[in-house]
Amino acid sequence: MSDFIHRIDRLYKVSKLDRFEAMEAVKQMIREREASTMFDTTWLEHLDERSLLESSCVKVTPLMHNPGRLMITDRIVYFQALNNVESHPVSKYAFSNIVRVIKRRHSLLHIGLEIFFEDEHASLKSIFFTFDSTAIRNNVFNLLTEQPGMTKLQHESQSQVTFRWQCGLTSNFDYLMYLNSLADRTFNDLTQYPVFPWILEDFSSPYLDLTNPAVYRDLSKPIGALTRDRLSFFQKRYREMDTPRFMYGTHYSTPGYVLYYLVRTAPEYMLRLQSGSFDHADRMFGSIQGSWKSVKTNVGDLKELIPEFFVGDGKFLVNSDGLKLGRKQDGTWLGDVVLPPWASNAKDFIVKHREALESDYVSDHLHEWIDLIFGCKQKGEAALKANNLFHPLTYEGAVDLETITDPIEKEAILVQINEFGQAPKQLFTKSHPQRFSVKERERKLAAVDPSSSLSSGLYSSSPTATVASPIATTTRGGFNAEAFFQPDAW
Repeated sequence: MSDFIHRIDRLYKVSKLDRFEAMEAVKQMIREREASTMFDTTWLEHLDERSLLESSCVKVTPLMHNPGRLMITDRIVYFQALNNVESHPVSKYAFSNIVRVIKRRHSLLHIGLEIFFEDEHASLKSIFFTFDSTAIRNNVFNLLTEQPGMTKLQHESQSQVTFRWQCGLTSNFDYLMYLNSLADRTFNDLTQYPVFPWILEDFSSPYLDLTNPAVYRDLSKPIGALTRDRLSFFQKRYREMDTPRFMYGTHYSTPGYVLYYLVRTAPEYMLRLQSGSFDHADRMFGSIQGSWKSVKTNVGDLKELIPEFFVGDGKFLVNSDGLKLGRKQDGTWLGDVVLPPWASNAKDFIVKHREALESDYVSDHLHEWIDLIFGCKQKGEAALKANNLFHPLTYEGAVDLETITDPIEKEAILVQINEFGQAPKQLFTKSHPQRFSVKERERKLAAVDPSSSLSSGLYSSSPTATVASPIATTTRGGFNAEAFFQPDAW
């Protein structure tokens, strides 16, 4: 009883503080409670399990952060939530089912860890945790990946995956998913959702001719530079801007943009983001051609695409639940997404759009877009020359949150980072190589057996990653991104 009265007294005193002081005081009380709560060992699966590590952590899902305790034994990873939000009091992930362990950023801090595992139906899923510090995260990663029970793990070479892509042994989709993962993009975090390019210009013809270069978007230019008039606007604003100067104040990937596309399959997330209501129907995702027109002409719209546009059955394009998304200005209800004339239905659109992604034209030019998003033209002077410079707070290293003591300033920066877009981690400091021509591909593969020699890292033609690969992955042959794609997680 005395402990209860003490807490009530503290909360009463907190209620007398101003807003930000009160927020910090409440956060401190929460941290104290989390630190005092220990994992309940009665949930251990086996009597002879040996505890290796216990730590406080936060489970991250789209728009939800759930604090809890992580317990690692010599056989299993456990997560015990500190509340009843989870469907089970304790989640269990046996070493024998874990196939990937990946270091992640969160809010541009190196404190995240994502674990991929096979469930009872042999489907691949993942869980994303954040920790109090980089040191704790690294300790958990090292401990996990060194366990003898992790029989399915090996360290994957980035140069190997790049070379396989150059040789045509890895699809464009798989390679982009791999780069997204390497750059800390994950389906569990809407602020760092995987990003894919708009690849087509033609959303109005009755037939899509993938042999015609005119149907494709120029992948050497960022979205903001695709049309001359809009680029001139951004350049003029940049010249007239006080420091710090940037060309684009909005980003190509934000939680709002992700949910713009996924509102029909994840309405609960959109409602939470929009404080309980949908946006005006005319501003929501109504047609693919309309969205493409907007990203080419609207100075406030620079969004790229998400993986769902290239894989799956396209259910995010169909209002199968009959959601009341609102009436448009013409009086009609917003329903299914209006597809291009060349697509007979949502599934047909996905199939043809994926064919476009894997086309010769995109294969020959994809390295140019990679330079803009993940590579040497992502930031700095090179980004400015490529008309690809975004707000400084979208880039890692622009601000050290750990040194900011003013809670108001820190909160404002976190809001900017988490709501207005984050650039992927920069992976390459040199131009990304182009995919090999058919003849060159045949010559390379004839000279070297990829299945046995690529893992030795002998291929200097691959770009050099600025950081060591944080990925430990399954021993199954080759990287197959579709195996890790989780559209049903919504």
